[in-house]
Amino acid sequence: MNTSLNWIKSLVPGIENVTDEAYRDAMTLSGTKVECFERLDKNLEKIVTGRIVSVERHPDADKLVVCQVDVGESEPVQIVTGAPNVHPGDSGQSVVVVLDGGRVAGGHDGEAPPENGIKIKKGKLRGVESFGMMCALEELGADKDLFPEDPGDGIYIFPDEQEPGSDALALLGLDDTIFEYEITNNRVDCYSVLGVAREAAATFGKEFIPPQVPETGNGEKASDYVNVEVKDGDLCSRYCARVVKNVNIATSPEWLKRRLRACGIRPINNIVDITNFVMEEYGQPMHAFDYDTIAGKKIIVERAKDGETFVTLDGNERKLDNDILMICDGEKQIGIAGIMGGENSMITDDVKTLVFESATFDGTNIRKSAKRLSMRTDASGKFEKGLDPETALEAINRACALVEELGAGEVVGGVIDIYPEPVSKRRIKWEPESYNKLLGTDIDEETMKGYLKPLEIELDETAGELIIPTFRQDLIRGADIAEEIARFYGYDKIPVTLPVGTSLSGAIGGISFDERVKTTVMETAEGEGFSQILTYSFESPKVFDKLLMPESAPLRKTVVISNPLGEDFSIMRTLPVNGMLTSLATNFNRRAPEAKLYELARVYIPGEDPEKLPDERTQLTLGSYGEGDFFDMKGVLENITDALGMDGKLTFAAPDTDYGREAAGDIHAYPFLHPGRQAVLVYNKAVIGYMGQVHPLVCETYGLSADAYIAVIDINTLQEKEMVSFEEKYTGIANFPAVTRDISLVAAKDVPAAVIEDIIEAEAKGLLEECSLFDLYEGEQIEEGKRSLAYNIRFRSKEKTLSDEDINPLMDAIFAKLEENGFELRK
Repeated sequence: MNTSLNWIKSLVPGIENVTDEAYRDAMTLSGTKVECFERLDKNLEKIVTGRIVSVERHPDADKLVVCQVDVGESEPVQIVTGAPNVHPGDSGQSVVVVLDGGRVAGGHDGEAPPENGIKIKKGKLRGVESFGMMCALEELGADKDLFPEDPGDGIYIFPDEQEPGSDALALLGLDDTIFEYEITNNRVDCYSVLGVAREAAATFGKEFIPPQVPETGNGEKASDYVNVEVKDGDLCSRYCARVVKNVNIATSPEWLKRRLRACGIRPINNIVDITNFVMEEYGQPMHAFDYDTIAGKKIIVERAKDGETFVTLDGNERKLDNDILMICDGEKQIGIAGIMGGENSMITDDVKTLVFESATFDGTNIRKSAKRLSMRTDASGKFEKGLDPETALEAINRACALVEELGAGEVVGGVIDIYPEPVSKRRIKWEPESYNKLLGTDIDEETMKGYLKPLEIELDETAGELIIPTFRQDLIRGADIAEEIARFYGYDKIPVTLPVGTSLSGAIGGISFDERVKTTVMETAEGEGFSQILTYSFESPKVFDKLLMPESAPLRKTVVISNPLGEDFSIMRTLPVNGMLTSLATNFNRRAPEAKLYELARVYIPGEDPEKLPDERTQLTLGSYGEGDFFDMKGVLENITDALGMDGKLTFAAPDTDYGREAAGDIHAYPFLHPGRQAVLVYNKAVIGYMGQVHPLVCETYGLSADAYIAVIDINTLQEKEMVSFEEKYTGIANFPAVTRDISLVAAKDVPAAVIEDIIEAEAKGLLEECSLFDLYEGEQIEEGKRSLAYNIRFRSKEKTLSDEDINPLMDAIFAKLEENGFELRK
């Protein structure tokens, strides 16, 4: 929405001296956001009207002439020009003159004007002095397409004689600023000059003076000229029509042309200009039909029939359907409602009598119809937002008043108004205390009333209700009233207050337990040097082949997308590995020497019943290549579980070992991981994930020529089994000393150290404080296929100092259990 500042100032007396910047800032802060503004007379200085006194040929140039121009000074100024529309012997034309020392915008023949314009200085042209310049519209930065009288080639000549020395910019409407607003669709009233002016009056605390529309019309009745029938009232809530006879088509006055040009509309003639003017002023599109082309002197508003065609004003044939609303006469269609009139009823210079139409059409229907017909117009752009039916009558009366004012015709008395269900003003309960509570303010009632009065919101003191004008369709509840008060009170003045209520964690500012788990995981991963990635949940079925998954793998059972973008996005992922490997490969192929990435991704596991939603599980995926190995990844996982308060035992079990199968249950090896370098993550005998080095063949498939490692933890499992705890328990300093013992034993290479540690823990009877592996040896003194492990065992009691009598039985039990399980103790 664009408006002329001069037009706004004419409706809001008292803001004449407001600067462009002050207007922009104030309107934006009060809720009518100004996107930008353009000062039309930027870089224009010392520009006046001049009257050509005489024109003579240049003595040394065939294409130049020497003009004497009266600019309102004691003597005419001499100007040399090559304009093709100025000829020897011409005189009396009023032109635009930039005087010596003035400035023009510049730019010609499509060229962009210089940023600071062009300075005009006196000089000589082929030996003859010139003391200024006569201007073309482009040199003033104006759009010549908006001036029908412009010759198109040459200087601009006023169609009427002007006073020499008068302000040429004012006469051309260039002493103005055009503001562009960002208007939201719920503020339909602000898609009009009157609506913006009303906001400006409320913003600056000035009176809003809308145009005074006098009663018009002769002693006849419009209903005697034409009959109107609305057959599809669901698409047309109001239809107004008035008749004008003895039409006099002529050029519009300059003030009307200036208003239209400021809106970017080219003036045509007085009748067309009136309808365009009213559309911009009231935001109500209007249309005019040639009365003599209306068959049966009847207007019928009804739906089109499927397959019908209609030729619009632009000469194009349109294919219609039953959802498009048409304006018809007694025999034929004469216009597409709310979009464009028909060629068969267009206004020509020979029109004698016309019918003005001002209606309210269903906005949604207009939008859909315009889209299907591929012909969005200025009118449809306003109708589609849902106009106030009350404006229809106001606008048509304003148009008729202008017809009489401009002498464009004789208005027939009365109006045809089909309005079966008039809208009523909405009422909202007046609750000042509620508004203050919602805003966190302490605004008194009288101040609130002062904000609402300029918006034409009335207060019924007796009923305790606000009466909302029909043009404010966005005000439907108390919160909307609070917003109106807030924007005029000033958002910048509203104090900072804490919200009142109960948060998810029972304390202000708290977050849910689920979000805290995710945040902790993310912060820990990032603290370990990992960067977050986001990958697609949609994948290709080919992913399972790339990951070497067997045909019988349960994870191949997926949720299939019913309308996929393509085969590569046709299923929902059941494991998050593909996205991670793709990201690692991308970094590798862009020559990143190393990468450490993480993702909190959802996987979608379908159930047995295809009608039910899949099980959506959040999983943490870690991936890396470059520096770091299997054990580095293992350490990261231990740090993450520690950060989550998981103080139980986290075990890394090889899935193809007896211990792994016993700890993890019926778990098969992961085919996309190296068969000898993978582990199942087991916490308190529950599987929570897996980790390992990526299989070399899989790396090759993804184009990743480096050793890569990944780890996956199922976050849902941690929460479902209540493994996470953020409770911090204080443990006092030990009151009694620790007792340590060292043991060394020989075990087969394929036996996990965790097996030995489980035995030691079980036999320590609750007195074990720590068991740490401090030596691992394989060599000549150890039998092939075996290795030596040495442990430091630390015992401590919370109740007493431990003696040998307490420790020796425990060590004997540990030795016995280790030997029973086939471990050889080294003496």
